[in-house]
Amino acid sequence: METALYLPIKTFLETAGYAVKGEIGGCDLVGLSDGEPPVVVICELKLSFNLELILQAVDRAQASDEVWIAARVSAKGKGREGDRRFRDLCRRLGFGMLSVSDSGAVDVIVSPVAPMPRKNLRKRVRLVDEHRRRKGDPALGGSTRAPIMTAYRQQALACAAAIVAGQQRPKDMRAQAPKAPQILRDNVYGWFERLDRGIYGLTELGAEALKRWPAPEQ
Repeated sequence: METALYLPIKTFLETAGYAVKGEIGGCDLVGLSDGEPPVVVICELKLSFNLELILQAVDRAQASDEVWIAARVSAKGKGREGDRRFRDLCRRLGFGMLSVSDSGAVDVIVSPVAPMPRKNLRKRVRLVDEHRRRKGDPALGGSTRAPIMTAYRQQALACAAAIVAGQQRPKDMRAQAPKAPQILRDNVYGWFERLDRGIYGLTELGAEALKRWPAPEQ
C-alpha cells in the first residue's frame, strides 16, 4: 500500500529539515520549514510512477514551493523511474522524483530544479494552518479508507473527553479545544447534545468515537 512509502519519505524530508505530517488538505505528505513564511514542500505517493502521479503533482504545485513525487522501485527495473522521457518531464515541470526500495531506502532520481509557482495562496494558507493546528502526525500519508484525523476531529475528540471528565460548558474546554464553542454548536459528527443553555452532553456516537480514537495528548 502507498502508506508503506510514507515513513521512509517522511524520514528523508525530516532529515532535510522539514516538519512533516501526512494527509493534509488532500496531500499525501506536507513538510514545513522553520521561519516565516515557511517553505512548503508537498510529496505525493504511488506504488509506481505513472501519469496520475504527475497530474496530482501539477495540482499540488499551486499551493507549494517544492513538489516531489515518490514511488516504489520496480521489482524488474522496468518502471518509469528508468524512463528518460518521464524523468525529463519531471525536470521540465520542476518536480523532484524519489524512489523507495523494498528495504525502505530512499534515492533521489530527479531533484526539483525550479521553484513552483504559487497561484493559490488561499489553499496554501489552509495547508499551513491545518499542519500547525494538528497535534502530532496521526495520519499516514497515502491513506484512503479510514477517516482522516484532522485538527478539527482532534479538537472534537478533546471536547468529548472533557465531557466524560465532567466538563459540560464550552468555555471550560477551551484549554483543550480552542474551537470548543463552534464544535459543540455545529455538532458535525453528531457526538454532542445540548442539555441546557451552555451545557452539553455526549451521545452514543460520541462515546463510540472515544473508544475508536483515544483523545489526543494535550
